[in-house]
Amino acid sequence: MRLALDQARLAARDGDVPVGAVVLAADGTTVLATGHNEREAGGDPTAHAEVLAVRRAAEALGEWRLSGCTLVVTLEPCTMCAGAITQSRLDRVVYGARDDKAGAVGSLWDVVRDRRLNHRPEVVQGVLAEECSALLTEFFRER
Repeated sequence: MRLALDQARLAARDGDVPVGAVVLAADGTTVLATGHNEREAGGDPTAHAEVLAVRRAAEALGEWRLSGCTLVVTLEPCTMCAGAITQSRLDRVVYGARDDKAGAVGSLWDVVRDRRLNHRPEVVQGVLAEECSALLTEFFRER
């Protein structure tokens, strides 16, 4: 999560909402890819930290299935990112701060654990939640 927080700070530096993500290999320690929000930098509404990290991890592995991998992200993923998580077959999602306005991994919606879908990753929530939340609060306070 500390590496994801470093990524989030990069997003804030570039004027984007400070969300950072890391994809870990099946061994749980090897970093396959990182990402931070780049919507403002690239003018791309899909350039969320999670989507970018998942794309880069798939490229690093040479395949779209991220079976065995873990996504670590500072903010609870939205519906778009939850869909990408499910489609990429990630085994686990670890997130810091809840997103009561747009969260789709347990707070507002629970897309990744919807029994109608064929893949449901394990979810671990609240890791360094206060630190992740503080980064977002500070960013929006300055705005």
